[in-house]
Amino acid sequence: MFIFNTMSKKKEEFIPIEKNKVKMYVCGPTVYNYFHIGNARPFLFFDVVRKYFNFLGYETVYIQNITDIDDKIITQAIEEKKDFKEITQKYIEAFYKDLTNLNITFADKNPRATEFVSEMIEIINSMINKKFAYEVNGDVYFEVKKDINYGKLSGKNLEDLQAGARIEANQQKRNPFDFTLWKKAKDGEPAWDSPWGKGRPGWHTECVVMSRSFLGETFDIHGGGMDLIFPHHENEIAQAEVMFQKPLANYWMHNGFLNIEGDKMSKSLNNFFTTRDVLKVYEADVIRFFFLSKHYRSPIDYNQGILEESKTAIARFYEVFRKYPVYEELQDTSYKLEENLDNINKQFIEAMDDDFNTAKAIACLFDLAKEVFNPQNDENSQKEAAKLLYKLGSVLGFFKDLSEKLTKNIDNKAEKLILLLLELRNQAKKDKNFALADKIRQELKAMGFELRDTANGTEWSLIK
Repeated sequence: MFIFNTMSKKKEEFIPIEKNKVKMYVCGPTVYNYFHIGNARPFLFFDVVRKYFNFLGYETVYIQNITDIDDKIITQAIEEKKDFKEITQKYIEAFYKDLTNLNITFADKNPRATEFVSEMIEIINSMINKKFAYEVNGDVYFEVKKDINYGKLSGKNLEDLQAGARIEANQQKRNPFDFTLWKKAKDGEPAWDSPWGKGRPGWHTECVVMSRSFLGETFDIHGGGMDLIFPHHENEIAQAEVMFQKPLANYWMHNGFLNIEGDKMSKSLNNFFTTRDVLKVYEADVIRFFFLSKHYRSPIDYNQGILEESKTAIARFYEVFRKYPVYEELQDTSYKLEENLDNINKQFIEAMDDDFNTAKAIACLFDLAKEVFNPQNDENSQKEAAKLLYKLGSVLGFFKDLSEKLTKNIDNKAEKLILLLLELRNQAKKDKNFALADKIRQELKAMGFELRDTANGTEWSLIK
């Protein structure tokens, strides 16, 4: 398996720290609002990464933090006239609900920043003692020039940053790019006691503390969106490496942006759609297909035309399972793949092993659908193709609760068909074609449906 490592700017063979075990940390939400569909991309993609490792037989430990103290949260609490804890709890619950509706498996742990403030204070204090950080009037800053490797993830250097700087001047900082480790609290803001007075930790420190707490000094994969490369992940690396002299993670993975007319979708630009609003129109499989039909490092333009195309594509897979509802037989792994199916299975694995190329992997799913509907294949071969389609599609997070979806779909279609037959029967009675009317009643009864002619029309029900 090869993974593109943002640190080296190239694909590298994946070699886990522990054999057959993968430890992953992915940056989670700041819970001040519902997450938008652009935020959904890393949540969804790294869910697939984890599922694929599990498919290959790896044990995974997946940690995703929740930032539950932040300037945006405080602003939202003021706007809604609520305590910040009410705000965070509201949107944490919404976060889990939206993940569920996107068929995303929860992380093994979702640590909250407020649960680790004492550990953050401890590491910040150590950075001050080791002269990597300094305190001014209750604020604490990391001194970037003390890290000779600063910028190695993003490829930026301090000279270039300073030359093109457009940041607000802060007279307290020794360097404009020194970043906040501890922020002095204003009156009425949430605050914790510290050696530097009341305040709260900076965003960049929380991920260092929480990732190390659950995954150890160095773990396998650190992930997130490309917008986190600088400054967030750069600043994580700076703190961890000057303090512990070890890499924080061996592989840094970043997904591309979701764009609206060329601009990154973001709340700050007010050009976003919440995931829950999109889910009202498109089901999870459609949204997953929309994202996974592009390579994760490529940008995607959000538009309804592409989502409609995704809806049509997913419908093709549903046709397979309406023909062969094989999901109940998947526990039987004893079957041997025929050569054509084995080749598709290998192509799927090759695609995913090549930096999680989900676009090519999806092409393999369509090849399996073709095998199902190929009239030259016998019924057993078609059914085996359907089973493999379900198995590989599940690795990409498709087809959750498929049995329920198909049953609901079938029930809806059956009801429409019955109503159509009732219309035909009523017309036959008006035309005095009583033989046809009786035949429709008898055929429906044979299929388990009972008709009752009432003053309000004909009613039907299942025969118990």
